[in-house]
Amino acid sequence: MFLHVTRLELLQDYKLRLTFSDQVTKEVDLESELYGEIFAPLQDPAQFRQVFLNSETNTIEWPNGADFAPEFLYDIGQPLSQIA
Repeated sequence: MFLHVTRLELLQDYKLRLTFSDQVTKEVDLESELYGEIFAPLQDPAQFRQVFLNSETNTIEWPNGADFAPEFLYDIGQPLSQIA
C-alpha cells in the first residue's frame, strides 16, 4: 500500500497533525529531524511554518524543496489516541 498525506494541520513548534490516505491521523514532531543542508533552514520557526501539502507528490513540502516521505512521517507519528 502506498501512503499519501491527505491533510496537514500546523500545530505548535515543529509539530504537525497529518491525516494519511488510510484515514489514520497522527501527530508528527519533526524537531529532531531538521538537520542536514536541506532541512537545517527549517529550524527557523518562520521557515518551518511555510510547510504545505504538495498535491503532486502527496506529502508535505517547504518552498526550499525539503520534503519527507509519507511512510517516514507515518512511522514516526503518534496516533492521536496515544497523545497525552
